[in-house]
Amino acid sequence: AAMYSGAAAGPPRRDFISVTLGPEEAVGVGGYNNSKAWRRRSCWRKWKQLSRLQRSVILFLFAFLAVCGVISYTSMGEAWKSITNKSLDEQRTEKEVPGLKLANPAVLPAPQKADANHGDYPELSLQKPPKPPHVHRGPSNLQIKAPRRDMRLKTRHDTIRTVEELVEADKVEKTEKSIISWRGAVIEPDQSTEPPSIKIKEPEKSPSVEAEDQKEPVPINERQLAVIEAFRHAWKGYKDFAWGHDELKPLSKSYSEWFGLGLTLIDALDTMWILGLKEEFEEARKWVANDLVFDKNVDVNLFESTIRILGGLLSTYHLSGDNLFLEKAKDIGNRLMPAFKTPSKIPYSDVNIGRGTAHPPRWTSDSTVAEVTSIQLEFRELSRLTGDEKFQKAVDEVMKHVHTLSGKNDGLVPMFINTNSGQFTHLGVYTLGARADSYYEYLLKQWIQGGKKEN
Repeated sequence: AAMYSGAAAGPPRRDFISVTLGPEEAVGVGGYNNSKAWRRRSCWRKWKQLSRLQRSVILFLFAFLAVCGVISYTSMGEAWKSITNKSLDEQRTEKEVPGLKLANPAVLPAPQKADANHGDYPELSLQKPPKPPHVHRGPSNLQIKAPRRDMRLKTRHDTIRTVEELVEADKVEKTEKSIISWRGAVIEPDQSTEPPSIKIKEPEKSPSVEAEDQKEPVPINERQLAVIEAFRHAWKGYKDFAWGHDELKPLSKSYSEWFGLGLTLIDALDTMWILGLKEEFEEARKWVANDLVFDKNVDVNLFESTIRILGGLLSTYHLSGDNLFLEKAKDIGNRLMPAFKTPSKIPYSDVNIGRGTAHPPRWTSDSTVAEVTSIQLEFRELSRLTGDEKFQKAVDEVMKHVHTLSGKNDGLVPMFINTNSGQFTHLGVYTLGARADSYYEYLLKQWIQGGKKEN
């Protein structure tokens, strides 16, 4: 009993032990104190825990980024070097490219006589461009500013010292002179589209101008050379795999036909002339002379044939003066005329140029508004050159009719028009894209071509 009493009276029993460590001991046993040495050991431990594949991928990414950084630095260094040396490069003369004529000559040849030699091309030379002459802004009737009374102006034969003499000389040479547009093309002073009452004579070759009076051509630059080389690349593919056909299929190295009239070749004639590609132009001209035949039993689209075939031939005629292209233009123009034989004078969309018949597309009885109002420029010009007013009358009737339709002046026009009633169809459907876009474009062009007199 005494022993039991003593044990009961002793201190209570404890079930836990408390241990206190100082800062030095804590670090020694692996405690966390956020020191740099501890972080390095922790990162290295995590790196060793990665698999060999994971470590290889990470190392590859770091190496790839380093290579990219070096390349970017080099490229930026070259760009900065080119910028700093720009002023020095501009003073150097452009090197002449063998086999190429100068692009963008300031003066293009005016239409020549019917028997003109088609092999004659304007001579091009690499010279520094002069300051362009100041002209009044405004299309069609571009006029050079009247010179002051004390200015000396060169004519073909002598020097005119007074404005009165200049005006008198202009009366004699009015039909021979032409005005240079901002693109360097020749624009005749009177481009009126009034139907001619008599057949107009074939345009004659403009007289030669003294060398000191000619506007100097613009020197070729790297961007222009790149355009020429891009054209040559595309033209080589067309020549090798689709010569004389409508379109090249570059992936399959074959061709496709739409009308079977060499659309790509005719469409590229004026481009080759402007780029100075004489050899390519001569090859294409031979094809036009010997192989382009319109007497075929084939349906063509009136709009596409007008802007690509008729327009391509007319523009090439204006640039080269070669009467071959005007004769071909007259041929296709006459074969497209049956399209206008409708009750409303709104032309059909399709014409059979061999049979002389026309019809609407197979899927509708309507024509596209954009198509029937985007053929005026070419037909008007054909009338001006040939003296035959039927081409201009046909297309002018279309525009006069469209201008009278209800709702035309209230906003946008619909996309379709019926060839029988002459009324807009599919009302409520409007677009600025296909089937309506070029209608608005040609409103401006016709206004310019007509001397800014049209509605």
